[in-house]
Amino acid sequence: MKSAILQSLLDSPALPELLEEAHKAMVREQKLREKFYADITLEDQKWEFIQGEVIMHSPALNRHLLATKHLFSVMDAHVRLKNLGVVHSQKAMTSFPRNDYEPDISFFGLTKARLTGPDTLRFPIPDLIVEVLSPSTEARDRGIKFQDYALHGVAKYWIIDPVTESVELYRLAGEVYPPAERQTEGLLCSDAIAGFEIPVRAVFEEAENLRLLREMWTGA
Repeated sequence: MKSAILQSLLDSPALPELLEEAHKAMVREQKLREKFYADITLEDQKWEFIQGEVIMHSPALNRHLLATKHLFSVMDAHVRLKNLGVVHSQKAMTSFPRNDYEPDISFFGLTKARLTGPDTLRFPIPDLIVEVLSPSTEARDRGIKFQDYALHGVAKYWIIDPVTESVELYRLAGEVYPPAERQTEGLLCSDAIAGFEIPVRAVFEEAENLRLLREMWTGA
């Protein structure tokens, strides 16, 4: 994808003018990004910097919160018990070359987890990202984030739809995510997190989630 975009620029007779305009735009955007870092002081708010725009997220619906909590609780328990890295939920700001996101769930393997410390504010690009759809975020989750995550090496990207109670598991192939089917039943697993496996229903059903957590902790 990047090479195709670059080639289209190189083939254009307007290349010098386009590069100059792009440079000016990036300088303006960088100044806005620096101001964004200086201004994000409200720890109870979710902020993102996307394509030069500061995004403050609205409060989430209960179905969104529950799906996030269910998956995070199981993923976090597995990663901690197996010492595989670290999982964060919602407030970990992940810095990409152009944008800063706060994914609903981020997993960092041991290599990237070692790059962070108690005072880390801007985290490296995760090995796995989960976004839970909402009416206000779906366009970005399926648009700019889908592109950016793939272009910059997020090996696995999960999209959860709490309305249809389905999960889509995307696996990186080069710089793109090939199409993935929606799963409403069966098991979810990812080789980004060794040995991690969870029934789809455990993301959406409290009883199934608790059953799985009990199995994990008692079998530890």
